[in-house]
Amino acid sequence: MSTRPPTLPDPRVWRFALVLIMALLLTGCGVNNIPTYDEQVKSAWAQVENQYQRRADLVPNLVETVKGFARQEQETLTAVVEARAKATSIQIDAESLNDPEKLRQFEQAQQQLTGALSRLMAVSERYPELKSNQNFLALQSQLEGTENRIAVARRDFITAVERYNTEIRTFPGRLWHSILYSDMPLRETFEATTENADQAPQVEFE
Repeated sequence: MSTRPPTLPDPRVWRFALVLIMALLLTGCGVNNIPTYDEQVKSAWAQVENQYQRRADLVPNLVETVKGFARQEQETLTAVVEARAKATSIQIDAESLNDPEKLRQFEQAQQQLTGALSRLMAVSERYPELKSNQNFLALQSQLEGTENRIAVARRDFITAVERYNTEIRTFPGRLWHSILYSDMPLRETFEATTENADQAPQVEFE
């Protein structure tokens, strides 16, 4: 009575099983952390831009409202309009997010708009009717809320960049970076350009 040798599994089955095992092992070792954290950085930056745009969108109505009560404050009004134009002209996409010079220009332009808005708001102290105008009060409230959202978005972006940069500089992320993600550089982050730049500006009035 003859016996046949056992049939070996198809080599393709072995390859598939090996790939599946490796995928499971790598997933547990954080191989996907770097691209995941990178996407979180991009998402956090999108929120920063979104909140700055929200502020920029408030400016035209704010200027027109102040102008209705304080037309003689033309220099201040013009400064706000020009600062807004400069701030909205600088856009940073995912590809240029690592350019420290462009980030610096973006931040400086936003700080100039912050300063111009502060001076515009100070004008209201000289015009009681403006301070009590319902449209102005609504815009003031929206601006306060937006400044707070900007501060939160900036903080979240800085945190996301820190997490990403730490991952690719420490083990095991450093290993995966050298093997699989060497084309992904360290990310640039915000640097405070003015005192207390990480805090929302005070734009409330008494």
